[in-house]
Amino acid sequence: MIELRNISVTFRQKNREISAVKDVNLQINDGEIFGIVGPSGAGKSTLVRVINLLQIPTKGQVLIDGENITHLQGAKLRAVRLKMGMIFQHFNLISRATAADNIAFALKANHVPKEKIQARVTELLTQVGLADRANAYPGELSGGQKQRVAIARALANRPKILLCDEATSALDPENTEEIVKILQEIRQKEQLTIVFITHQMEVAKKLFDCMGVMIEGKVVEVNDTYDIFTKPQEKVTADLAARTLDVSLPQALAQTDQAELLRLFYVGDKADAPVISTLAKNYQVNAEIIHGKIEYIQGKPLGVLLIKLEGQASERQKARAFLEKEVFRVESVTMEGGEANGLDA
Repeated sequence: MIELRNISVTFRQKNREISAVKDVNLQINDGEIFGIVGPSGAGKSTLVRVINLLQIPTKGQVLIDGENITHLQGAKLRAVRLKMGMIFQHFNLISRATAADNIAFALKANHVPKEKIQARVTELLTQVGLADRANAYPGELSGGQKQRVAIARALANRPKILLCDEATSALDPENTEEIVKILQEIRQKEQLTIVFITHQMEVAKKLFDCMGVMIEGKVVEVNDTYDIFTKPQEKVTADLAARTLDVSLPQALAQTDQAELLRLFYVGDKADAPVISTLAKNYQVNAEIIHGKIEYIQGKPLGVLLIKLEGQASERQKARAFLEKEVFRVESVTMEGGEANGLDA
């Protein structure tokens, strides 16, 4: 278990202080994939580096399995860090070393016997799908392959914790999917605790068990990933979640006295319920489906549907009352500058 207690990090630049992290408290359970999300400059990278003390906190404590490691130094700190692997946005590979040698470097630094290094390197390259690229140099590898080498290197000494600092931000969607899949497989096989920093909500919904939302140095919300997307408590959380749940709306659409635009959210068992067909049968309205999709987060469905509801105001009011009972959330939608905007939740 990782526990951060009242963590603050303050930097001094010339004559001013910058508070990068402000009084953060987090508990990350053993074996889970925990994500920290937020916009650029929120303090995410600083916070994750506090966990392995690459960044010493100005205030607060870092506990690993109940042990306060905050003030460890020398050999004791090195021993703790050996239990933590770390991967970075830009890979940080040794350019003049092959993929195999990059991984072997981590083993040599830990004084692993020479006769055991080759077998471990081969095992790791196979695990990340690069057994045939052992002798390739970083310049001969794609971005996704470089990150897979970096993952293998981070796993070399069998850590209990893997820290990922924007590990997919430099990759295209295809390679991002591959890295997400590899990390999921690694967690299951190695029983690792993974802490993953990102601003990519697409990654968050596919990878994380739980997540914290960070802005301006503060963690403002922590919850199960499905709950973060379906019932966010803070505006910044809702805004981040909306980026991946939004569906496009044709600019030609407009509300009139006889029609309104609604965005419907479905969760759980109701995500595939035949609500629209029931609506048309029971109310004097016409419900035109504009766009929609179903996402799966932690294996549970979350549906988003845009409809144009036409009819007399009294009938539309009855229809909306029905919808609000049958679906998770209903929002009115207007068009501003060609973009869809929710009015109420």
